[in-house]
Amino acid sequence: MRGNIAQLMQQAQKMQENMQRAQEELANIEVTGNAGGGMVNVTLTGRMECRKVRIDPSVLSDPEMAEDLIAAAINDAVNKVNAASQEKMGSATAGMQLPPGMKLPF
Repeated sequence: MRGNIAQLMQQAQKMQENMQRAQEELANIEVTGNAGGGMVNVTLTGRMECRKVRIDPSVLSDPEMAEDLIAAAINDAVNKVNAASQEKMGSATAGMQLPPGMKLPF
């Protein structure tokens, strides 16, 4: 029994180190979401901080369309960050069995 607990603690520590490394890597990535065939581009970091917004001048003539395209580009970028996060966190917990229904990051 003691060996199992020690092994489990060792696996948990390794997983924690891997998760911290993955979070640091995520903080350094940048993804670009776009909408309207590239008429609007939004660049976010892995921490969901906006780095850049590029809007084609032709979009500005229709404010309602511009708003929709900006929202769509942000959502696209957020989805890409979430996908990258899932991938990195999944590899960080590889080999560690989690209880059913438990998701990381918490």
